Amino acid sequence: MKSAQRAVVLMTFFEPSRDIVESKIMRTTLTIFRREMAGYFATPLAYIFIVIFLVLAGILTIFVGNFVGQGHAGLQSFFGLHPWFYLFLIPALSMRLWAEERKTGTLELTMTLPIRLREAVVGKFAAAWCFAGIALALTFPFWITVNYLGNPDNGVILASYVGSWLMAGSYLAVGAFISATTRNQVIAFVVTVTVCFFFVVMGSTIVIDFVSGWANDEFLEFVRYISILNHFAGISKGVLDLRSVLFFISIIGLFLTLNAIVIDRVRSN
Repeated sequence: MKSAQRAVVLMTFFEPSRDIVESKIMRTTLTIFRREMAGYFATPLAYIFIVIFLVLAGILTIFVGNFVGQGHAGLQSFFGLHPWFYLFLIPALSMRLWAEERKTGTLELTMTLPIRLREAVVGKFAAAWCFAGIALALTFPFWITVNYLGNPDNGVILASYVGSWLMAGSYLAVGAFISATTRNQVIAFVVTVTVCFFFVVMGSTIVIDFVSGWANDEFLEFVRYISILNHFAGISKGVLDLRSVLFFISIIGLFLTLNAIVIDRVRSN
């Protein structure tokens, strides 16, 4: 009995504490995050992406969203275009996350390093999400402009920025998963656009009218719920509904988990 107790004490003594393990995981994830962020800005592609992002945001908001002629100070037209705007720009960012490493063979090398799979997945995703956030934050001149022109509800604008960033994260998580399934970046781009388009149009009037013609109320409610458009529309009105926030977080969590499963299988083969 005493021997067993001594064994338990010794195991407890030599076993790394949970705090130490979690600290190591966080440090490794941050290392991957910093490496990926440095990789973005090591080439002109990052700057080209940001310029295209800002130019398209300005052109679409002013001409398509009728920013100048809407008659009141606000950014509804700006944020209203984001679900469609991201539909092409975010997949262009996510398509290289894993497909490039699979094509060049550096994925196998990366997986031989003393890092955990979840650290690699989260670190790469976090860097891409942060990069997208930087591009989004650089649209602040629109916010300054509407405050100069009138008295907008800045709380609504702030909530819209948060919702837009969460939506970008959802698109990125989908794109990261799809990028992990192929070596071809073009295929990753096209499939990501298609899947994200599916999540967007689920909330459209055309789809709802079509589904309501044959589906029961429970299924119709499910179709409405999985619509990115519906959740973002609510947030962009200034309502940070917990259900919508959890929806975006769930999408991110689901597709990052699928991302990890795919990479684990690729590594095992």
